[in-house]
Amino acid sequence: MHNLNIINKKTKRSRVLAYLVLPTITLLSACVEIQSSSHSTEKNNTPDTHKEEPGQAKNVILFIGDGMGISTITATRIFDGQSKDMEGEENSLAFDNFENVALIKTYNTNAQVPDSAGTATAIMSGYKTNIGTINVRPGQKYEGCGSIPAIKTLTDRSHSAGKSVGIVTTTRITHATPAAMFAHADNRNWESDNEVPREAKDAGCKSIAQQMVESEAEIIMGGGTSKFSENQLNTLKANYTFAANKADMKNFKDGKLRALFSKSHMSFEADRDPAEQPSLAEMTETAIKNLKSNQEGYVLMVEAGRIDHAHHGTNAFRALTDAQALNEAVKVAIEMASEETLIMVTADHSHVFTMAGYPVRGNPILGLVKSIDQTTGLPSDSYEKALDGKPYTTLGYHNGPHLRVASADNRPLTNEDVQDRNYRQQTAIPMNTETHAGEDVALFGHGPGSENIRGVMEQNKISDVIDLALGLN
Repeated sequence: MHNLNIINKKTKRSRVLAYLVLPTITLLSACVEIQSSSHSTEKNNTPDTHKEEPGQAKNVILFIGDGMGISTITATRIFDGQSKDMEGEENSLAFDNFENVALIKTYNTNAQVPDSAGTATAIMSGYKTNIGTINVRPGQKYEGCGSIPAIKTLTDRSHSAGKSVGIVTTTRITHATPAAMFAHADNRNWESDNEVPREAKDAGCKSIAQQMVESEAEIIMGGGTSKFSENQLNTLKANYTFAANKADMKNFKDGKLRALFSKSHMSFEADRDPAEQPSLAEMTETAIKNLKSNQEGYVLMVEAGRIDHAHHGTNAFRALTDAQALNEAVKVAIEMASEETLIMVTADHSHVFTMAGYPVRGNPILGLVKSIDQTTGLPSDSYEKALDGKPYTTLGYHNGPHLRVASADNRPLTNEDVQDRNYRQQTAIPMNTETHAGEDVALFGHGPGSENIRGVMEQNKISDVIDLALGLN
């Protein structure tokens, strides 16, 4: 009884202390939160207080589905399942099974709805920045030009730790996302020498193409020969194994590789000539096979960049087939990578891409909407109709070039129309091109260090996850 009284007295004192201390802790937490939000353009290598001590990774493979928002992932899952004669909804993509998932806030420092330059900078270099800029912080004009100090790219930080670096994309290699691995540019459009303004050149700024030529990354693959001068291409061919087609890439054995498979962006997966251009999965396989020879490890960034381009054209078929190609590349990484590899799958931003209309389970994801008959509980015999008396598709876009027009002479859509690979889904607001969206995207993680992928995260914290897992400074 005596001991119990002592315990009760200690418990009461603990409660009193808790009442006194908790308000102070709450206030301090609020201050920390405010400070963190107001300094989001600054790199911070200190893990958030809710994070665990990460597992140690030797390698990192970062997959970026450009424009692959949540609705795109859901539609791709169904599309992929239906291509395997399933109803679709029950299907799982390879990264659906990753054990750690977070939501990522994608805004740029000056934009509510972001672009790929600002978001790629956040993901790879750890800094929130302005829309349209690559590895240049707000207010730091010409950062990385001439003698002006630059923030360290993911390639820089990886090489400092003795790791090899691979960059793979289906876009031009000088496009915003891959460029964030190795370049600094006040404007993402400075892809070629003739696109850099005179003032910037006088300050020592170089085109993204020239910075790619000078990059120390071991493997770089993508499209975009049109952005390189003849001299730049000759330099690449003289100093590296150079691949212009799939056969060249397959013949690459070791050393450093530069592969440019097209004049501009590589083909959409649905249009790719498999004899000429490798798939994203094949490029990923080549990269991993060669990078893993480095006993210190490697960092590989793989971008399915044309998901974004198909969405801008409101062509869901090509957006989904390119997302499906990303999924195949993830399967390759899972199969080939060692247990010491952190694999992450995310998007830089979303698109105004929607799924709607109460379609029946298993309804073709690209098809017209058939709903459930509320009387019988079975699928309706006819397609659902909008107020204009015409059927509509499950998939659509908030804005873009293919406006749905309510008029008597506008014939109703047929299922054959909407399931054609060239069909462009209808939009609500007329614009020359569909736009990005601003909602959170997903980040999926597997392997050592992925335990820090959880909750709702600022996009630049993805860089922290990589650095912590690899022990980078």
